[in-house]
Amino acid sequence: MIPNSSQGSQARPGSLGVGGPPETEATFLAGYDPMDYPSVALTVDLVVFAVANKVLHVAVVERGAQPFLGNWALPGGFVQPGEDALAAANRELAEETGLDLGAHRVFVEQLATFSAPQRDPRMRVVSVAHLVLLAGDGTNLVELRSGTDASDAQWLPVHAMDRTSLAFDHADILAAGLERLAGKMEYTTIAAQLVPEEFTLSALRDVYAAVWQAELPAGNFTRKMRTSLTPTGRKVQAVGAPASLFTIGSEWIFPPWSRP
Repeated sequence: MIPNSSQGSQARPGSLGVGGPPETEATFLAGYDPMDYPSVALTVDLVVFAVANKVLHVAVVERGAQPFLGNWALPGGFVQPGEDALAAANRELAEETGLDLGAHRVFVEQLATFSAPQRDPRMRVVSVAHLVLLAGDGTNLVELRSGTDASDAQWLPVHAMDRTSLAFDHADILAAGLERLAGKMEYTTIAAQLVPEEFTLSALRDVYAAVWQAELPAGNFTRKMRTSLTPTGRKVQAVGAPASLFTIGSEWIFPPWSRP
């Protein structure tokens, strides 16, 4: 038997048809309770790379509070109300390491979102990770100063450190950052973001050696890269003879490198 319309279920508020006019957005929001849904927090984490003496380093902080008290971790923290992820990344990096991105030549891009349900033992936490490349002179690293809930801040050599001891899932985030950088160095001039705006081919080759863990022949490197670079006409004193200075001429390297 087909039920009488008066016996059928009533339309829920806000639906079309039986039950009256559609619910307005204002009415819907007035009755909306976020507590009806599981709580999810948003954080940011930063993979900050720099090169010194042909060694790729990453900025880490020692956690001064639970969870993972005493473990090394990537800089980062919770996104505050009124902040977007990039603003939170800049703030957390400055608070935990003393590193002000506005005071340095840097390259920043969003890396990935990490959302495994158990990645943080406190609650469900989703992290937006960022890749940061800090330009340097190839010899010295910018000094880091710990703050807020970080009891120490240091540069650690990426390829020699024990990544398994990193807090949370930061070993996975660091691995993703390293692969992003190493992969993009095959077909773009992103490596030049780790040297001064004007640089020598030798300094750029040192970045490739630091990231790829391989020495590229000088002659082949020069032939490959020169079409993507712009000579400044200036030189700097180097070992043996003055070396020409270049700037980035193109974002792309063609044909791309084959990573050793």
